[in-house]
Amino acid sequence: MISREAILAKTHYGTGIYSHILRQFYPGETVMKISGRDCGICRNPFADGSETLHVWTEKIHPEEKLSDEIARHKDQFDAIPEGDCFDFAKLYWRKDGQDLLIAINEDLFLHLEEGYSPYDRNAVPVKPLPSFSFFKAPVTNKTPHKSITLLDVWNYITGHYAQAETEKLRSIEDKDARRKYKAAHFAYCTFSGVFSERSNDNLVEHSGYLCLDFDHVQDIDALKRTLLDDPYFETELMFRSPSGDGLKWIVKINVALMPHSDYFRSVSNYLVQTYGIEPDKSGKDVSRACFLPFDPEAYLNPEIC
Repeated sequence: MISREAILAKTHYGTGIYSHILRQFYPGETVMKISGRDCGICRNPFADGSETLHVWTEKIHPEEKLSDEIARHKDQFDAIPEGDCFDFAKLYWRKDGQDLLIAINEDLFLHLEEGYSPYDRNAVPVKPLPSFSFFKAPVTNKTPHKSITLLDVWNYITGHYAQAETEKLRSIEDKDARRKYKAAHFAYCTFSGVFSERSNDNLVEHSGYLCLDFDHVQDIDALKRTLLDDPYFETELMFRSPSGDGLKWIVKINVALMPHSDYFRSVSNYLVQTYGIEPDKSGKDVSRACFLPFDPEAYLNPEIC
């Protein structure tokens, strides 16, 4: 038997079900943009493709602090009944009960069926997300705690793990005091790879990610829209800096084509020439530390779910 809970756990609360179905109707399009718990307004394939479908996630048991969540939807013109990801799945697969769960499991390659073996020659392998190193505070700690993925970072940032530290930091007026507080209290990661110790010479494996940091941004929302709409680089993760006036932008790169530092210079030159914006030069450092704040509106590429 396949359970709803198991499917929710494997599809990021069910947002993966929505994005899978929408991609069947609109291949090649960005079908969903996740920002915090809001997935925005999407095209509704059951309403002639009109952009009227609002998708979001919410707690299953609101009264519980650590309640599991589920993705839900509502069409702005009630073209389809309001419901959750399983109700939306019924419209697509036209099945119910265990038959519906089996269809979701098979089409999304979740491998939740009993007896599944990774050595089954007919099984379609699930490609794992690239990983990179996570470090506990303070920043002087150069020994990684564990390896994590972009989904782990998104859950950390949109959760309340660093909320108190972020609010405290933004209340400090003195620049030097803010810098010292951030260095002492914020966990961080090295988006560009897994390290045995944080230094360029101790890179174990490059993640294929490049983190670009924009400081002292006048209009955060405008920069977000610009980067999300860029035709050449697809945003994997985006969130505000701990200070609140900066933006972190994570994109994919291919270090088989050129070294990390050369890639940074190429992307930086492109941004300057195209938009007149220049990221912090620290991005050229493959072992660059990126502090992880609280940002409930952080963006995560729906393809990752």
